[in-house]
Amino acid sequence: MQIYNFNPGPALLPKDILVQAQKELLNYQGVGYSILEMSHRSPIFEALLEAMKADVRELLKVPNNYHILFMHGGARQQFSAAPMNLLSENKQADYVITGAWSKMAYEEAQRYGDIHVAALPDKEDFTYTPNPKTWNLRKDAAYVHYTTNETIHGVQFHFTPNIKIPLVADMSSDLFTRPIDVKRYGLIYAAAQKNFGPAGLTLVIIREDLVKTPQALTPGLMRYDNLVAAHSLYNTPPTFSWYLSGLYLQWIKAQGGLSALEKRNKEKARILYELIDRSSFYHNPVHPTARSWMNIPFTLAKKELEAEFLKTAEAAGFIGLKGHSRLGGMRASLYNAMDLEGVKALVKFMEAFESKHHSAKKQQMQIPGL
Repeated sequence: MQIYNFNPGPALLPKDILVQAQKELLNYQGVGYSILEMSHRSPIFEALLEAMKADVRELLKVPNNYHILFMHGGARQQFSAAPMNLLSENKQADYVITGAWSKMAYEEAQRYGDIHVAALPDKEDFTYTPNPKTWNLRKDAAYVHYTTNETIHGVQFHFTPNIKIPLVADMSSDLFTRPIDVKRYGLIYAAAQKNFGPAGLTLVIIREDLVKTPQALTPGLMRYDNLVAAHSLYNTPPTFSWYLSGLYLQWIKAQGGLSALEKRNKEKARILYELIDRSSFYHNPVHPTARSWMNIPFTLAKKELEAEFLKTAEAAGFIGLKGHSRLGGMRASLYNAMDLEGVKALVKFMEAFESKHHSAKKQQMQIPGL
């Protein structure tokens, strides 16, 4: 049976990468042993690291005055690392909250300085992106933080805010899915397990003037200046995760780069949203201008059918569709490795499920003898 993996992360990886990793697992590049057993200080692994940096710089067109760092801890660690490193002198920062993850980033940052909410939808109605003209920004803030894509609520920024204060962006769920202008940001961070690798690697891109002495309480492993000085090898990294992410970056290049992926990702989302919008059976609450290409939450007109939908979907090979516990319902994550055929298959399944239950409803409404 064909399996279609719509998990929100750790997410689907391209099959080509898994096949290559399997092939090289026991004998990496002919050295006679596995990359799992290789020193991170070895010339071979250092070459892998430099190739990864070069691919990141090429794909994202990262200017030379930005450092590329590979770190631990996922995005949640950066919820602490960013304020501890950037609030060393000015203790003020502004946060835009558009969903669960940006709210968690804000709550964590409050430990380290004067953290202000610049924008928050009324009653936490996380169904749109607030207009930057309405953001309440402080002129003395060290930075403005926002999350480009909210995986739980399915809200995504389809524009880069035009502000003078350094932008800090959590791009954990949409980095490497479309071109971006790195020059518009002071700091970008992203966990790999959505669109460019497995869990265990976090990418940080930081403008060199923002690398400075952090707050005194900052752990050594979370200091950006330490990672810059050590070329990301401050301690033993999760080498296999780095290796797989390196393969993923090469895969992205082989697909035609970010412009090609943007076109495909946009088309995948369009196909699924079109089904939802023409149906009275499925519903997505997000405003069309802020709908995520990556994570599409939806509900059924009859909530009591959701368990049946998920059970039937899994039996048909569609896994990972259960919505987040905060929202319930369903969610389809359409990351880079999910191809068009997988989305078309899901749409076909959803159409069949809707048709079955509409037919059952009509039969129940018929009056015997007429």
